[in-house]
Amino acid sequence: MKGVTIFKNEKNNRRILQVDIKEIAKNPGDFEDLIDILVAEARRNEPKRSLDEVKKSLKKKGKL
Repeated sequence: MKGVTIFKNEKNNRRILQVDIKEIAKNPGDFEDLIDILVAEARRNEPKRSLDEVKKSLKKKGKL
């Protein structure tokens, strides 16, 4: 993606995301998509919960 550079460490793990604000401002939707992908990838090993479990939890907390 133009305006975005990802730097990796010696183990080839992503460590730094450098963003050119002027380039991103031209098409902010693409940047939002990139952030969504990075967040999803970072959370991929978290335990899964069913929709019913989430609804019950939100109702119990008074948020639904």
